Amino acid sequence: MASCATRQDARLRTLADFENLQKISTREKQQAKDFALQAFAKDLISEIDVLNLALRSIPAERLVSSSDHTPNSDLLGLHEGVKLTKRGIEKVLAKHGVVAFDPTGEQFDPNRHEALYQAPVPGKEPGSVLECQEIGYMIKDRLLRPAKVGVVLWTE
Repeated sequence: MASCATRQDARLRTLADFENLQKISTREKQQAKDFALQAFAKDLISEIDVLNLALRSIPAERLVSSSDHTPNSDLLGLHEGVKLTKRGIEKVLAKHGVVAFDPTGEQFDPNRHEALYQAPVPGKEPGSVLECQEIGYMIKDRLLRPAKVGVVLWTE
């Protein structure tokens, strides 16, 4: 009888070890997937920054012809194409849990924001984000990239 109980105990321990190994394996696969997604998302985010710079480099008045105020169709088409490309990349990132945030007007949070400068601004709440120079990104409730911001300086 003791031999049967010993074998039963060994079998249950082996089964428990196997289940634990399966859980560990599943968790490690998910972590590897998340790590790969995070690295890929960071690369795409830098490309979104480039597209934003391209969009900002064309003043709105250049999108229309200066002589007769008609749309400059070539430049307008290029501008729209860049905007659509940027939106498409943002949709793909959002589908995988990557979300952009612009903290302008919020209180400065060193866990989510990187202060580039501080400036005294009358009428603005000290410690609040005055301007966001580079938007931040979250991935599934974790910070992927902090927002780079200017902060209202405390004045006395």
